[in-house]
Amino acid sequence: MRRGTPMSTPVDDHPSHGGIVDDPAEITTDWLTGVLRAGGVDGTVTALRHERIGTGQVGANYRLHLDHTGAAPRTLVVKLAAGDEDSRRRVGPGYRAEVGFYTTFAHQTRVRVPRCWHGAISRDRTRFTLVLEDAHPARPGSQLAGCEVASALDAVRNLAGLHAAFWNSEHLLTGTRWMRRVDEAGAAFLGATQVDATARFVRLFGDALDPEDADTMTRAADLTARWLAAEGSPFSLLHGDYRLDNLLFPPDGAEGVVAVDWQTLAVGLPARDLAYFVSTALSGPSRRAHEQALIRAYHERLTDLGVSGYPLADCVADYRRGLPQGPMIISIGAVFATARRTAASDEMFLSMTRNACAAIRDADALAAVAR
Repeated sequence: MRRGTPMSTPVDDHPSHGGIVDDPAEITTDWLTGVLRAGGVDGTVTALRHERIGTGQVGANYRLHLDHTGAAPRTLVVKLAAGDEDSRRRVGPGYRAEVGFYTTFAHQTRVRVPRCWHGAISRDRTRFTLVLEDAHPARPGSQLAGCEVASALDAVRNLAGLHAAFWNSEHLLTGTRWMRRVDEAGAAFLGATQVDATARFVRLFGDALDPEDADTMTRAADLTARWLAAEGSPFSLLHGDYRLDNLLFPPDGAEGVVAVDWQTLAVGLPARDLAYFVSTALSGPSRRAHEQALIRAYHERLTDLGVSGYPLADCVADYRRGLPQGPMIISIGAVFATARRTAASDEMFLSMTRNACAAIRDADALAAVAR
């Protein structure tokens, strides 16, 4: 799996020649041939078909099967916008973030991601097209099934490859028009959004939500603005939703997890990603047994990649500070998803809630925020 090396239309450009589509049936063999040739492939696509894959909450993914001459890949993945116009406008910043990640940042990191062959987005952020390397036969993880410790170790080491590349990098704050660190006003806005989303989340799930978890979610939401505004150093580029369903694992259990779904890209405390993954991927007993080993593995990989002046004790403390990432992403994801609500998605959100809230209580993480 290569790091992203896109041949793409920059974010905020509106390409001609059909660079953005809403339906994979609109993709022609000539257009796809041009995309691949721009990426250095000497071949011609002669026929293609598509199939829907995945269960994305705010986008639609399709696998393209190609007939071709020359050296083109046999399959690719295309990701498009989904939902009605209002839904798309609401999640437009996420579309912008994902296209921006692949076209601006992916090639600078050591995180494993699909190669991006093409990325473009409309000026109003309601339509986009990504053409990506197909990671098949790797398969997405499952929040409901959880994961083995070996897979979790691979995932946190991979995550360190994202953070190390942009550790305290001022380029994140000045290098793009669309990527900014949350300021005090932004923290207040997100805090208010989180309070509203959490109230709706608690009503939505009702009796299915454990009262203790509902209380933890509510208290975390009330502290969101303060939590975000208090972030200082270190900072880096965050995936934002680094969880099992957004990771593709090799079928044989070998190392090589690949990260996808970059719509929650942000700048902030790196350990927010780490805490979110560990606290949602593992059940309470498993997390308690392996939490410290996972933090150490992440920290060791950061050090290997050149991050200095960041002792393990600071990483452990930041992990505790990062745990409110779980309630924030879970409630907003459940309430504002454009995908149709299903029993499976409900159980996914409830499973994540149980695990994340237990981790917060075990670490007394909200007390650290409230100080």
